[in-house]
Amino acid sequence: MPTETNYDRSLGRKFVFVTGGVMSGLGKGITAASTGRLLANAGFDVTAVKIDPYLNVDAGTMNPYQHGEVYVLKDGAEVDLDLGNYERFLGTDMTADHNITTGKAYEHVISKERAGDYLGDTVQIIPHITNDIKRRVRKAAEGTDVCIVEVGGTVGDIEGMPFLEAIRQFVHETPPEDLLLTHVTLVPFSKNGEQKTKPTQHSVKELRSIGLQPDILVGRSEEKLDPDTKEKIALFCDVPTEAVFSNPDVADIYHVPLMVEEEGLDRYVIEELDLASEAPPQAERTERWRELVTQESDEQVDIALVGKYALEDAYISIHEALKHAGLDRSVEVTVHWVNADRMDADHEQRLQDADGVVVPGGFGSRGSAGKIEAIRYAREHDVPFLGLCLGFQMGVVEYARNVLELEGAHSAEIDSATPHPVIGLLPNQLGEEDLGGTMRLGAHETDIDPDTLASAIYGGTSCTERHRHRYEVNPEYIAALEAGGLRFSGRSDRRMEILELPEHPYFLGTQFHPEFRSRPGRASPPFVGLLDAALESSTENDEGERGNESRSEGDRSSTAAAEPTESL
Repeated sequence: MPTETNYDRSLGRKFVFVTGGVMSGLGKGITAASTGRLLANAGFDVTAVKIDPYLNVDAGTMNPYQHGEVYVLKDGAEVDLDLGNYERFLGTDMTADHNITTGKAYEHVISKERAGDYLGDTVQIIPHITNDIKRRVRKAAEGTDVCIVEVGGTVGDIEGMPFLEAIRQFVHETPPEDLLLTHVTLVPFSKNGEQKTKPTQHSVKELRSIGLQPDILVGRSEEKLDPDTKEKIALFCDVPTEAVFSNPDVADIYHVPLMVEEEGLDRYVIEELDLASEAPPQAERTERWRELVTQESDEQVDIALVGKYALEDAYISIHEALKHAGLDRSVEVTVHWVNADRMDADHEQRLQDADGVVVPGGFGSRGSAGKIEAIRYAREHDVPFLGLCLGFQMGVVEYARNVLELEGAHSAEIDSATPHPVIGLLPNQLGEEDLGGTMRLGAHETDIDPDTLASAIYGGTSCTERHRHRYEVNPEYIAALEAGGLRFSGRSDRRMEILELPEHPYFLGTQFHPEFRSRPGRASPPFVGLLDAALESSTENDEGERGNESRSEGDRSSTAAAEPTESL
């Protein structure tokens, strides 16, 4: 490894573009994030950009069923869930600059046109939109060694064409040793078990038709690509055989970097970008990631996630935060979906079988009744509970109804006619008409009371977490709620941020979303606390069941001895 470097980090002049073909949802984002993780393991400073070709300015108004979770960055940007994967894999905090949408580019260019900044030019997709896209990519890359740029959608989609044209120009303007184009495609099995390369061939043909030749091909498949399959792809797609890599299915997304590392993807990227000669002098390949994600689990807990979206991507950060807590405690966490909108016997049983309960955030009335009932069950049966954003608010509603006996208490968001609006609209939201980007968003500091559950799990009297909400605890009810036993242990000015029940094993609600800052190796404190309490609860339940079994066996033995034996 060299002892000095002439590499100028301020330029951010190394780029890896990642496109996808054949079908959406192949795992471009995980492939991109895994590439970045491996480069970070090698000591490089890596960042990432997600390009979303939709016309929305950001993801804030999108239904989770259509696009998965809306992820919130520290600066308050509402972005695609892939930004969450980048933050978790790379261990870095990103900003709005790292998510580019068609809406952002067009909004900016049109506003400049209206201001007369183009001096009479006819404003067109080429060069104005494409120039704006390139400007945004370069801005996001500043100060880093490598910028990974993922282009959402599938090659051939009409809405993605301006971005692919911008990349074509980017390639033309950039020295070949400073840019790589990775294309991710599907390599399916036929009924006779043969790996089929034709979808990849057609996808690359589509890419080449717009002037882009991939440097690297990554084949998504159930199993590793056969050597013959790699040879065939290389021959028909005009890339070296050593530039064709497998990305087979794995049990855990955090194992993908290990899989593509075995394939040599990181070594190939470092060589092709000529990074080895310019590596930071302190760079040493770390095995910390491998050690973290492959550790053995000592115990297992079951967590009930009570929500209304039967789609894991809608709650992906919560799933990952629970996984990170499990890594922190060497515990395997099994998440059981509980449908808040349909609390039938099956889902009630899942709730009753759980060692802990999580009620996530959300908007609207659907599922609120089920969430309230789940919270009541956790409170009354001493089941460890964590409520997030709306889950926090429904915790307040449940307590007001069932402990303070405020009949009809609710959130004004869900029931505008409630006689007891214990949850009300934020003052700065009154009169707000635009829905996009207008909530209380991003990182805010919370002051935590000493000698509370919250101070114990955070290890201090303050925390900084990310927010996304319009409603909050109504100040008119705070005194009554606290007099009735509910404790607000975290506040931000006059806003209630954390609630807890002192006599409960673990009953915690947060107005913020701690899941957004959780990382492998840096698990979110509320989730670690939940897991600790769930482990203790699970142990106590197991001991109780063993005790009952022992007593039952004793009862059966004494009964058997007292009864006459039937002769054969």
